Amino acid sequence: MQFNTASSPINQLVFSNEFLEVWKDEVSGQHSTFSTVNYQPEDIICDFGASAIVQTPSYLTVQLNINEHIYLQPSFLQYINHSCSPNVFFDTTSLKVICLKEIKASDELSYFYPSTEWKMAQPFQCVCGSDYCLGFIGGASYLSKDNMHAYRFSDFIFHQLTDKFSK
Repeated sequence: MQFNTASSPINQLVFSNEFLEVWKDEVSGQHSTFSTVNYQPEDIICDFGASAIVQTPSYLTVQLNINEHIYLQPSFLQYINHSCSPNVFFDTTSLKVICLKEIKASDELSYFYPSTEWKMAQPFQCVCGSDYCLGFIGGASYLSKDNMHAYRFSDFIFHQLTDKFSK
């Protein structure tokens, strides 16, 4: 069953399970992840782990601490895109993807990349369209003190930010 309301002839379903679908835009090559079920804030969407642990970040890794970055397992989680107004959070302490705000079946899943990344391997200019869009996304090290209170961060990133702003 296809729940992606944005489906069109240029979009191809590339993965599906009992709680999400991954679609690929054949023109841009961009992948997007959509929920196939409803979630409420604090619901656990799924567990995750590491298919590999590396010392330096890549655009596909999630940071656990200063020198540990993981490639996500299950790998379909790598297709959850960035938003400055995210609806999911990667809790790198419990290794769970957690719902931040109500998600309905067919909603795209998104997370705030700086919530797990101190300095990103591939910074970019955000075009998420959120009213809260920060523009430049380079990792939590670029955030202001005001941003620290606007987002949920992994324990590692929260401690890094606390150290940065206590000096």
